[in-house]
Amino acid sequence: MFFLDPFLNRAPLLILAWTLSGHAQRLLIIASPLIPESTISVKELSDIYIMKKQYWSNGTRVIPVNREVTSAAREKFSKDVFNLSTQQMADYWNRLRFQGKLPPSVQTSDEGVLNFVRSIPGAIGYVRADHVTKDVKVMLELP
Repeated sequence: MFFLDPFLNRAPLLILAWTLSGHAQRLLIIASPLIPESTISVKELSDIYIMKKQYWSNGTRVIPVNREVTSAAREKFSKDVFNLSTQQMADYWNRLRFQGKLPPSVQTSDEGVLNFVRSIPGAIGYVRADHVTKDVKVMLELP
């Protein structure tokens, strides 16, 4: 029993860390602070990422950014927005490329997405909730 005591003393901390890690996986849809819209629906977001919506209401070109295919954030985004896997979405964007349309840019970290969205007018992307900063516009939270 003596050997279990240190584990039992840490159990509440382990449970708390496990709970918070699930909370941190919420995704926030972020955009350039220069766009006029303050919120976005999942339908509008879907239209942006399948290249149907290409301009914001003020005429600024929409510039979507994705995480890399192997990212847990991209997997969640693809599932929550399209109800498809990242591979199914990658296949879709590859087909668009053959039609002469470029798929969204890709960044390999939340920090990369934040920098992209901060620096490019019209940009939109997604980051984990625990990585968002005040210099981007939060438009939607995916549960």
